Amino acid sequence: MATVSYERTPTTETMQNPANESDKNTPEESNTEVRHSWLKCWVRTSNEMLNKSEQQILRLLKNKYKTWFVTTKNGDKIRTIYMNNTGREDLTPIVLVHGMAGAIGLWVQNLDALSNVRPVYAFDLLGFGRSTRRKFPAYAEDVEREFVESIEQWREEVGLDKMILIGHSLGGFITYAYAIRYPERIKHLVPVDPWGFPERDEENEDTRQNSLLFRLVGTLALTFNPLSGLRAAGPFGQYLVSRMRPDLDRKFASVDSQNTVTKYIYHCNAQRPSGEEAFKFLQSRIAFAQNPMIQRITQLDKSVPITMLYGSKSWMDSEIGQVVKNLRNESQVTIKIVQGAGHHVYADKPDSFNKIVQNVCKQIPD
Repeated sequence: MATVSYERTPTTETMQNPANESDKNTPEESNTEVRHSWLKCWVRTSNEMLNKSEQQILRLLKNKYKTWFVTTKNGDKIRTIYMNNTGREDLTPIVLVHGMAGAIGLWVQNLDALSNVRPVYAFDLLGFGRSTRRKFPAYAEDVEREFVESIEQWREEVGLDKMILIGHSLGGFITYAYAIRYPERIKHLVPVDPWGFPERDEENEDTRQNSLLFRLVGTLALTFNPLSGLRAAGPFGQYLVSRMRPDLDRKFASVDSQNTVTKYIYHCNAQRPSGEEAFKFLQSRIAFAQNPMIQRITQLDKSVPITMLYGSKSWMDSEIGQVVKNLRNESQVTIKIVQGAGHHVYADKPDSFNKIVQNVCKQIPD
């Protein structure tokens, strides 16, 4: 594993390295305003605002950390954070992969605790947060391949051999696909309330087909980007986030009392849609993948151990975890249900989430 030196501690006023210009602007463009002309006038966001918002949320961390852009062979810039409070560089690192509309800052309640037991990396998926926002192909297979290969190229550039790979929601889907393609790089796989695993329940869908509202919602979901309404709201977008997701303040109350997370989520997702559009291409109807992972569960090498985490109050069906376990009956599959947690398990019950991951890490020989 490559040795990484820290540049700042979280107590300093300026969290980024002032000598590193790539930390001040997005890797994709020097113009800090959103490129589309109508968005410039209407949407109250910019790359500099996102940068500042990221700095504000990362200041909530207690342990030392480093942030930088990892440049892949394809020329993409992947926003990355690294923490290690163990004093050891030889331990297999934890790698955190966020879900739809997420970014590295949303792990703020987990990074300190996890970096006390292992080196920890988290990165903004291609098309999200501060990573490169480029055009994705319009076919699910190609989108999935690009996500997988971007992770592999990121791993190569960082210099990791093996990973404890943790993916939430969309990140759970992508990391399972990555593990199928590169099983030799996985020490342990942890899908957290993963999206895209079950097949569509066509029998139940058929009973609703006569519903005009159902057909309309399904059509709109595949026609527009999921968060287009946020950008359409223009200067009212941040207010819209706070009104539609008042639970965010509660989820992050242990570390944030200044609406920092709400602002961060807004600026992450008011930018030009890229990963968001890719997610739309992966979808089939509402909440289902065009290529459900359950159809490929057995393609993952039998030697890869899995721990699946679900929130007891999540809209995701945790029973799919048992299906995975049954299909991989010759492999290690553990299912954990976090009581009181919804879909965002890591934020709803961070202490429980951190403890489960720490216990997984303790069982892994290095």
